[in-house]
Amino acid sequence: MKKYIFGIAAAGVLTAVSVASCDRSVAAEKHGKDYADLVNPLMGSQSTFELSTGNTYPAVARPWGMNFWTPQTGPMGDGWQYQYTANKIRGFKQTHQPSPWINDYGQFSIMPVTGSPKFLEDDRKSWFSHKGEVAKPYYYKAYLADFDVVTEITPTERAAMFRFTFPEDSSFVVIDAFDRGSYVKILPEQNKVIGFTTRNSGGVPDNFRNYFVMEFDKPFTYTATFSNDVAPKDKDTRIAPSGYSLKDNVLEQEGWHTGAVVGFKTTKGEQVIARVASSFISPEQAERNLAELGDNGFDELTAQGRDAWNDVLGRIDVEGGNLDQERIFYSCLYRSSLFPRKFYEIDDGGNPVHYSPYNGQVLPGYMYTDTGLWDTFRALFPLLNLAYPSVNQEIQEGLLNAYRESGFFPEWASPGHRGCMVGNNSASVLADAYLKGIKVEDTETLWAGIVNGTDSVHPEVSSTGRLGHQYYNTLGYVPYDVNIHENAARTLEYAYDDWAIYKLAQALGRPQEEQQLYAKRAMNYKNLFDKETNLMRGRNADGTFATPFSPLKWGDAFTEGNSWHYTWSVFHDPQGLIDLMGGKETFVAMMDSVFSVPPVFDDSYYGFPIHEIREMQVMNMGNYAHGNQPIQHMIYLYDWAGEPWKTQYWVREVMDRMYTPTPDGYCGDEDNGQTSAWYVFSAMGFYPVAPGTDEYALGSPLFKKITINLENGKKVVIDAPRNSRENRYIDGMKVNGKSYDRNYITYPMLMDGARIDLDMASKPDTVRGTDPSAFPYSFTNELKSN
Repeated sequence: MKKYIFGIAAAGVLTAVSVASCDRSVAAEKHGKDYADLVNPLMGSQSTFELSTGNTYPAVARPWGMNFWTPQTGPMGDGWQYQYTANKIRGFKQTHQPSPWINDYGQFSIMPVTGSPKFLEDDRKSWFSHKGEVAKPYYYKAYLADFDVVTEITPTERAAMFRFTFPEDSSFVVIDAFDRGSYVKILPEQNKVIGFTTRNSGGVPDNFRNYFVMEFDKPFTYTATFSNDVAPKDKDTRIAPSGYSLKDNVLEQEGWHTGAVVGFKTTKGEQVIARVASSFISPEQAERNLAELGDNGFDELTAQGRDAWNDVLGRIDVEGGNLDQERIFYSCLYRSSLFPRKFYEIDDGGNPVHYSPYNGQVLPGYMYTDTGLWDTFRALFPLLNLAYPSVNQEIQEGLLNAYRESGFFPEWASPGHRGCMVGNNSASVLADAYLKGIKVEDTETLWAGIVNGTDSVHPEVSSTGRLGHQYYNTLGYVPYDVNIHENAARTLEYAYDDWAIYKLAQALGRPQEEQQLYAKRAMNYKNLFDKETNLMRGRNADGTFATPFSPLKWGDAFTEGNSWHYTWSVFHDPQGLIDLMGGKETFVAMMDSVFSVPPVFDDSYYGFPIHEIREMQVMNMGNYAHGNQPIQHMIYLYDWAGEPWKTQYWVREVMDRMYTPTPDGYCGDEDNGQTSAWYVFSAMGFYPVAPGTDEYALGSPLFKKITINLENGKKVVIDAPRNSRENRYIDGMKVNGKSYDRNYITYPMLMDGARIDLDMASKPDTVRGTDPSAFPYSFTNELKSN
């Protein structure tokens, strides 16, 4: 495992002097640790493959906050806005970006400079070093060497405070409203700059704007605005520097790309405070959001931010691991508490209100966004249901609002519907929450929206709803030869989603014919099973399997994976898959093969090895591709086949080998908290293979003791005192003092409060958990019992 030296050189993993004076939080006092200061927001910002760009950025934010802030090292419009390997900062950007590849919206930046008012990105960028950088969830600091300026940021949910420490010089702050349509206005008598940005990468109505307000605590001695003279014909074309002009004492401009520069005469070490907020609703609402800062000073806000993160992170307390393991765990829990983000604001009556990214209206109620359910239905949303149900209650109400405002539940929203990924996994997210007791009031709308998503597709965003539903609903699968890409992946995910809908229909007391419709469709996964290869395979409309067939071919019938990865996507019915393969022995042999074959691949569909392929290759765990989501549950399927010790072995291998608390700490896509939530669950010793059941498959806990502080006031204590890197196998288990031999635990067991005692050993127990009565839920078994 790669070693990494923490401290000042490790991007501020240890507490910086400027925040060391803050009072310890309530959570820290209670548990004796500052959870937030164990987090490394730079984890994942440097990739392990050839692009060297990383798949995360340091999000300086409050948990699930509307606005994040990040240092910007890439040029305006670059989705990889922060790259750990970069050495220059161009600005400090308000960002709403979930994953780098989907890019940003509603962004603008602030950048201090000295000497002269350098306003263009390439002129104002400054050298910086990670030795002069402090990155925490609630605080960021960087030393800009070219200007001898220290910049510090601490946020609230919709506002932030900047503290600039200037030298003795003519000092300036550049406000860049970015291109594709923006506006700025300087109000010298109020020490303010206001404006809006419209820059986005899709998923917004035509009237989309992010209104911002900035208030400084020092009068301006210099004012100017800048703009380009002519907008480019192609919106993706960058205007040459010669196309811009800076106009002294011109206080207002609107155009393709505008910005403002305000200046001060500063003495050495003088600090200037900027209070910043924004709103998607109106300039007036931006002013209301600015009030989140209150009368607090910078250090007070920083302490409040640390308290907010400690309260969220402290819901799960881990003990008895090494320092690196704790850093990974809380860095992953931090990533799991960022998305989906709040997209609602608070009106002057204290009520939630939101700009609709679906129809452009301002409406009452909750709205969350920036999550891809293809990724996050697997573990992120189940983690919310367990540890943060009050947050997910708001999210569920927001999902209903999305349906009311657009006619569809979102599958990938940023901030509105986006055309990417496959599946109808909103069904899983909505059903699992309801079945876990997180119930929306308007169940008629809930059901209507879910049914609509199974029988239609968004007219402009084909990845919302079900592409190919006509074929799926008649043939029982989406054919390979009807020009619908990733057809096998769609079929497998639709079948699981239909099972989730069936379980919801039961809970809602829907008519039997509706229940049976979705129960029947939940078995559609069988239509793609090829008995000759024991794998899932694309199938033509006439019933023949697609040829030629390469199990190692990425893409084509599958999504960012191959048949070896997607064959296991029968989340709701592993026993049914076992039966198709001819029994447990063959099933286990097939799973073993995933790890035993070399990391070979067929990239002919793409024409080159996409980064998910390269990540699988370099991690050297056979064809197991943990860097992407489709196979992340597969390790736990040994629990259904009577060999749970293999789950225990492999889950620890993945945690130990594929996660580090360093900039290259993820083995691939983190994607809105999913790969992080996998680690959080796995480190606790269990995992939600099939959201919609009340069961979690058992793995191997990473720590000697884990305490889950539930919102209902009860606790789950998982005690494994003999746990170690070698002692990864469960040799005995008790729940509330009684011997327990199942390969799963249940949601009610946890929510009632539980003590789980585990005896860990260095050798597997090949008897415990081998009887079929110990296996977790499968739909096939439910049907047999009825």
